[in-house]
Amino acid sequence: MIEVYNTLTRKKEEFHPVKEGEVNIYCCGVTPYNHPHIGNARPFVTWDVIRRFFKYKGYKVRYVQNFTDVDDKIIAKANGENSNWKEISDRYIASYFKVMDALNVKRASIYPRVSENMDDIIEMISGLIEKGYAYKTENGVYYSVEKFPSYGKLSGRNLEDNEAGARVETDETKRHPMDFALWKAAKPGEPAWESPFGAGRPGWHIECSAMSLKYLGETFDFHGGGSDLIFPHHENEIAQSEAYLGKNTFAKCWCHNGFITVHEEKMSKSKNNFFTVDEILQEFDGEVVRFFILGTHYRSPLDFSKERLEEARASLKRLAQAKETGEELLKAEGNSGAAAEILKKAKEYFKNFDEAMEDDFNTAKAVGEMHKLAKEINIFAAGNFDADKENFSEVMKIYLQMASILGIFESAPEAASSKIDELIGFILDIRTHAKQDKNYEIADKIRNGLKEIGIVVEDTKQGVKWKWL
Repeated sequence: MIEVYNTLTRKKEEFHPVKEGEVNIYCCGVTPYNHPHIGNARPFVTWDVIRRFFKYKGYKVRYVQNFTDVDDKIIAKANGENSNWKEISDRYIASYFKVMDALNVKRASIYPRVSENMDDIIEMISGLIEKGYAYKTENGVYYSVEKFPSYGKLSGRNLEDNEAGARVETDETKRHPMDFALWKAAKPGEPAWESPFGAGRPGWHIECSAMSLKYLGETFDFHGGGSDLIFPHHENEIAQSEAYLGKNTFAKCWCHNGFITVHEEKMSKSKNNFFTVDEILQEFDGEVVRFFILGTHYRSPLDFSKERLEEARASLKRLAQAKETGEELLKAEGNSGAAAEILKKAKEYFKNFDEAMEDDFNTAKAVGEMHKLAKEINIFAAGNFDADKENFSEVMKIYLQMASILGIFESAPEAASSKIDELIGFILDIRTHAKQDKNYEIADKIRNGLKEIGIVVEDTKQGVKWKWL
């Protein structure tokens, strides 16, 4: 039985899919105006594990994650660089995928962009105007929060609450201070699309409602994102979606991951404690960063520090060493039955692992069960038992199933990567000596051979350099 904490109801609920055998998920993606930071990484690693778990359970999973590629911050960045909004968004979407690949995050089923779904957004805004939930002003179109009686049910706020910290537009043409923009009238130097209510572009919230409706239908299983999106973004999504659909069955379950802090302070550029994933990957392998994120339950705050990353690196290394040890044991032939006891323990640990994941996707506890099995593998190896390939192969299947759900052991370990660098450096030293000896045939053969396996060698004034194709 899978139980998930629902932010909307403030309790754990037993999971029952909207469609039998299927799980449909919408997770709010990034606004691509900068390189992804560690806070961006947490929800996407979390949902990657959740997807993997549901697939292991036999569900067909459809996962939609948007890109907000039309936004004030993107426009400001483009103007500052004398560029355009599309060049900026394309650049940082590419950066996003590079980082997610390093973290072993599998691709979503689809990545809709705001700019590519404008007709659907305009249609939804038109519908809200027709139903009386939205109104036009000289500055665009606004949603009237007073027309939606249950506004605030996700966040627990009411209309009189202080909106400090929320992204609320200041506009004297609004009927209520908390009314939010569905459509922003065109301004000089900004991208704009034609619509029945004038040229302009969407507000922040309407995009996710329109795209989740388009790609997942009127009701779907999960809507996810960081805790910072509960208000106003997700609150406003609920208001406009349920008003448009005429029913209160938008997303069944709302899941939000906790904040990432740095030395127990909220991460922010103003405090100079802001880290991009690229910066972290200069020192730590992507799997280490992923493992660090999974070491804490997704709803709990996660304190980021170099020390915590070092702990994650050491912990992951112990698991990887147990994997290598187990694979060595499998090379020996024989079925002595000596591994029957460890197989019994492995099944118990996996049962606990599975129950931890069923309990609101508790990866921290699941990792603990994997460590228990790793310890048993090492104890078995040290015991010099007779070969038992039949039973021990089942032990390793269980161990690797745990790893597959968590998304580890899928990229080259740091040690292996370092050895590859050393090996290529050694080969290039041989090429340099060959050139010095005027043995150009050998030098060219080395360069061409490396190119065939995807390595480009460049002779520069600063010396020989190489890179992957």
